[in-house]
Amino acid sequence: MKKLIIANWKCNPATLKEAQELFHLIKEDIKNKDVVICPPSIFLPFLICDDINFGAQNCFWEKSGAYTGEISPQMIKSIGCEYVIIGHSERRTIFNESNDEIRSKIKQAKRAGLVPIVCIGESKDQNTFEIIEEQIRGVEQDVILAYEPLWAIGTGENASFDKVREVREFLKDRKFLYGGSVNSQNAKDYLEITDGLLIGGASLNAIEFLKIIKTAY
Repeated sequence: MKKLIIANWKCNPATLKEAQELFHLIKEDIKNKDVVICPPSIFLPFLICDDINFGAQNCFWEKSGAYTGEISPQMIKSIGCEYVIIGHSERRTIFNESNDEIRSKIKQAKRAGLVPIVCIGESKDQNTFEIIEEQIRGVEQDVILAYEPLWAIGTGENASFDKVREVREFLKDRKFLYGGSVNSQNAKDYLEITDGLLIGGASLNAIEFLKIIKTAY
């Protein structure tokens, strides 16, 4: 089974020049592979090219209208993206996005023809499966789910392989990725129990990211 590798650059790098330099370093090695690059939306028009998959890091839940500062899935699709990350834990915690808002975004993204990558996961003091069940309620089967426990994101404290396997079994036949302190040392083991990886910090280091790609391919 092919593995899907998604690079989430988050709010990085600081300039277009840096974004282009980073992309140039990985471009040839990810062509025609199941790799998705998700840079800040403002950089997308300058990076999108043939033979490489792109996605946005967020979207709005309406097609258009008087919503200053928002970007609709239709706009994202129109510039050549195929994917969009929805409900990342940083959106849920920092920007207080609710499950209802996230479900609305998923519906609009699908209407636009985008593939939603829906992030799910719990904080340290929460019951994993209760939280996930609430997060996926009403979410259709054909989206990609990315398990990212909040306590593992950017901390170096990645989830155990047994825990990820338990979540995989709980989600049954859904397409399932893992994210949270993924690096070239642990990528192979996670790939054995998932359909792919959602990579944050490691995707900003071209050498490290390409090591992960090599592991997957």
